[in-house]
Amino acid sequence: MTKHKPAMKLLSAITLMALFANTPAQADTRSFKHPGLLHNQADFDRMATKVKAGAHPWIDSWNILVANPHSQLSWKPRPAPVIYRGRNPYGENYALLYNDAAAAYQTALRWKVTGDTAYADNAVKILNAWGSTLTGIGGDSNGCLALGLYGYEIANAAEIMRSYSGWAPDDFKQFQTMLLKVFYAGNHDFLTRHNGTQPSHYWANWDLCNMCSMLAVGVVCDRPDIYDEAVTYFKHGVGAGNIDHTVYYMHPGYLGQWQESGRDQGHTTLGVALMGTFCEMAWKQGDDLYGYENNRVLAGMEYIAKYNLGEDVPYIPYANVDVVQPVIADGGRGLARSGWDLIYNHYVNLKGIAAPYSAKFAEKVRPEGGGGNYGPNSGGYDQLGFTTLTATVDPCGEISAPSGLTASVSGAVVTLSWWGTPGAKNYTIRRAAGKGPYETVGEVADNMFVDRKTVADANYSYKVVATLPSGKTLVSSPASVSLAASLIGRVKLDVASHSAVIDTATPKAQLASTGAAVIPAILNGTDQYVQLPPEVLAGVTDCTIAAWVKVNGHAVWQRIFDFGNGITSYMYLTPISGSGKPQFSITAGSGRGEEQIVGTSPFPIGAWTHVAVTLAAGTGTLYINGLPVGTNGAMLMTPSQLGVLSQAYIGKSQYPDPYFAGIIADFRLYRGSLNAKQIAELAAKAPAI
Repeated sequence: MTKHKPAMKLLSAITLMALFANTPAQADTRSFKHPGLLHNQADFDRMATKVKAGAHPWIDSWNILVANPHSQLSWKPRPAPVIYRGRNPYGENYALLYNDAAAAYQTALRWKVTGDTAYADNAVKILNAWGSTLTGIGGDSNGCLALGLYGYEIANAAEIMRSYSGWAPDDFKQFQTMLLKVFYAGNHDFLTRHNGTQPSHYWANWDLCNMCSMLAVGVVCDRPDIYDEAVTYFKHGVGAGNIDHTVYYMHPGYLGQWQESGRDQGHTTLGVALMGTFCEMAWKQGDDLYGYENNRVLAGMEYIAKYNLGEDVPYIPYANVDVVQPVIADGGRGLARSGWDLIYNHYVNLKGIAAPYSAKFAEKVRPEGGGGNYGPNSGGYDQLGFTTLTATVDPCGEISAPSGLTASVSGAVVTLSWWGTPGAKNYTIRRAAGKGPYETVGEVADNMFVDRKTVADANYSYKVVATLPSGKTLVSSPASVSLAASLIGRVKLDVASHSAVIDTATPKAQLASTGAAVIPAILNGTDQYVQLPPEVLAGVTDCTIAAWVKVNGHAVWQRIFDFGNGITSYMYLTPISGSGKPQFSITAGSGRGEEQIVGTSPFPIGAWTHVAVTLAAGTGTLYINGLPVGTNGAMLMTPSQLGVLSQAYIGKSQYPDPYFAGIIADFRLYRGSLNAKQIAELAAKAPAI
């Protein structure tokens, strides 16, 4: 991995150890499945059976493993008290650790497949050497890479060996203590502080490797609290390892643009190995992160694979706190890293979901080597490799119907995306208008369809039919959509509990009516706010957010609302921006990537004011008292792109900005964009409060 320019001096290894030496286990009665990281006992049994039978492709990857110098009994460990990666006065020595981690893992595999305890003894010798010697990891900020990459690698070797009777309990306990004091301490510190930088300063792989290490340490050390910390970060973390930040834009057909795609393809393809490792370790413990948010991980894998197979992919400009990347990068394009057979086998052979581009890339890389930057298709020292041997499974035998069908509206156009059926010849799209019968409206070879032959304000239901070579057909579950704006709900605010209820009882036809009296939220500008449920805008593309507000304070950047996943992925409305005017912003890539609508004049202070924001077919409009005061015709981001909202605040910012001071009433959320006339009607009558 390319070294990162140091953001600040990394704490010395000894200092880190002193800060985090005390990591007491939390009271938690849950137990882990062992072995239960990248491999479980069923995996080892399968490997042994297939290798003994000389079955392809297992035997091909096995032959690469046994030829690797790291897997030999002659390998001798070279532990060091402190490992350095990056600029420092002592020089870099991190190759000692990654080579020994590879050796421990590979000799552990050879023991589990052959039963030869000589390899088990050698693996234990390596692990004991490091467990009794390593006290810290240092260098510049690149030391954080060593904490993540080599932490998960050596922890996986230990998880394999924990059942070996030849590993003395006291030695295993000593190794667990080392994992906690050196690796977990550093992983936690990095994911919490990011070396004192803004979270988007670091690329996805920096977070992912530390997440892998944290999760692996949690399992090896039987610490559910540490394991949960890693899983929670995957779902809601502030940095690029949050899945909604890693796969930060979903293009039609479930092509998920990867966070490092504008950087280079060497780092992007490393993300495949790290994300696959993280999800597989969680899978072994019964947590399906592969399938989280409708297989968002697979969307990222398919995007990476398609581009690195030489095909074109859509791309939107990416920005973080440091850079703006207007085009996708071609550096390292086509790099054959290991890890693809893990992805392919999980989705296609286990789950029965088509992954055409990942399948092609897995075929290109197979059979995989790995470990210590040695052998064909190894991927270097930043991954363990050999997933052709370890992850290949026979097909489950169940071919799935098209799944995960979604229908999104942009203007008058409906875009369908779904996960395909392995081996399908084509897909037929069937549509029903209202309660009418389903009729065929198209046929495609891939997993997306754009329906432009729609009628204004119509309601449609869609199904996708896969046709197999045998002639058999499989039908998806339906997806429904309305081309008319519909009220998601009016928000009943409870300032005292910081909570809210989405009122869906108001008839959706009464878009312009304020309805019954609404209890307002009176916010003191100091510590009062309301939080909405995380799924409140799930799947919403075109949308409208409207409210009556009375701003009583002049604090700059106070929020009427702020929804998102931290300070790198959000959408907000402030009555007073840095320019002194109201502003709506949305981004999935930090402030540099904001798409904005800025009002033309200052927001009224001390008076009831109706405010609304609409997003429709790539155009955003800001309304004040029923009149448009700002527009942006190049808005690619929508609420659905932000994923699950870990914070959805009314009256509070996700930044350390001032709280809203004033009153908010009749806060409304719409799926679809109200037109100018409907906005004017909403603004014509103040709420009865």
